[in-house]
Amino acid sequence: MPVLGIGGLFFRAQDPDALSAWYRDHLGIGAGCVATEGATPDQWSWQTEGGPVVFAPFQQATDYFAADKQFMLNLRVRDLDSLLAQLRAAGVDIITKPEWNAPSTGQFARIHDPEGNAIELWEPPVAA
Repeated sequence: MPVLGIGGLFFRAQDPDALSAWYRDHLGIGAGCVATEGATPDQWSWQTEGGPVVFAPFQQATDYFAADKQFMLNLRVRDLDSLLAQLRAAGVDIITKPEWNAPSTGQFARIHDPEGNAIELWEPPVAA
């Protein structure tokens, strides 16, 4: 297959500049951000680490995220507890549910951006 991975995520926003700043400030993602040690930032892209990406259409009637939203962003993270502490300190509301977590799939938390888009934070299980 010639497809190598996701090349971008594009979505509508009421205030794209403010929303971009929120993602950059609270999650370290977006144009100019670097997650891979030693990578060089640029004005257009977010330099990410390689790893698993889940691509999964959901049933139209799912209750896994808001019915009025067409997507939910899932971000793979390292040290979820530390990130949640930073988000709490910044006043970001966090949802956690024990049933979301499992040794085989990892740990999860949910936040929403200022425009109400759900963001699932996922810390995959440590590889044995």
